[in-house]
Amino acid sequence: MKHTDVETHAVNEAAQTTSQGPTTQKGDWARAPERSNMLALRFICLMALVCGRHVTRLLLPPISLYFLLFAPAQRRHIKRYLFRAIGPHAGWIDGYRLLHGFSSTVLDRVYFLRGRMDLFKVTVEGNAPIDAEIAQGRGAFLLGAHVGSFEVMGACKEQAHQGNLRLAMLMYPDNAQRITAILNAIALPELRPHVIALGRPHSMLALRDWLDGGGLGGMLADRTLPGSEDQPAHQRGNNIVLPFLGQPACFNDGPFRLAALLRRKVFFMAGLYGGGARYDVRFDPLADFGAPVSSPAEREQRIRTALEAYVARLEALCRAYPYNWFNFHDFWLEDSA
Repeated sequence: MKHTDVETHAVNEAAQTTSQGPTTQKGDWARAPERSNMLALRFICLMALVCGRHVTRLLLPPISLYFLLFAPAQRRHIKRYLFRAIGPHAGWIDGYRLLHGFSSTVLDRVYFLRGRMDLFKVTVEGNAPIDAEIAQGRGAFLLGAHVGSFEVMGACKEQAHQGNLRLAMLMYPDNAQRITAILNAIALPELRPHVIALGRPHSMLALRDWLDGGGLGGMLADRTLPGSEDQPAHQRGNNIVLPFLGQPACFNDGPFRLAALLRRKVFFMAGLYGGGARYDVRFDPLADFGAPVSSPAEREQRIRTALEAYVARLEALCRAYPYNWFNFHDFWLEDSA
């Protein structure tokens, strides 16, 4: 289908909206320096490939303990999150378990990108509606969060979708360039993630064409990028304050507005780490923006309802899987206050 100039302009506007975000977020995760060492990353990846998963996992306890002791800002944010997710009894051991879970998922990315699904026990739930979209050649949005592992989605390609899954990740890639470059270098060509980068001139147009071709667009919708005060309001996005784990938190509705603009269905996705070699991949329907709307007010209500459903689902997963939350920044903007 040929898109008009008006549609193209609207998609470009949505791209600016989605790639910006709250102007009040002083705790800017996107500009935070990447805490990694190229030599150490290469060593761990090489050890993972040569020595295997069981041996390499022996490195995870000292790595987790190091960051728990020598990353005070991240430790402060982890403590705040754990108090809200599991209660005031959360202590150092809970912070260690969270960092160990994060380290485990980073290590497992090596094996996911090498196609070593035989090392893991992966269960997939709720994939039938997505299978139906794929079978009919319609694209859809998969909205996740920095919870668990995104790379385990590769298991769906083998187990749930019979190799028909075409997934592009819409992301802001500049905050983790080092580890991303290394992992892309070791990935098998057919398993290397297809990335549509945020903040590029034609990123949303590329996504639109990808969806028109029957692909899925994956986004992690729990982070937004800070804009600047001199930008027009329509480029900064709509930030909605919603209760999250008992405390007001700011979420951006840009991903849902983009889905509404492109008239696609939206599903929640999560690849949850269950410890050891266990992962649970889950999908839940969030919204169907392909259905016609009778008025702009109804469209706005659908967007708001979808965002609230996303936040509710994210909160439920944080309580059920508290050691899968990997947002190590000032999520509730308490430092900014």
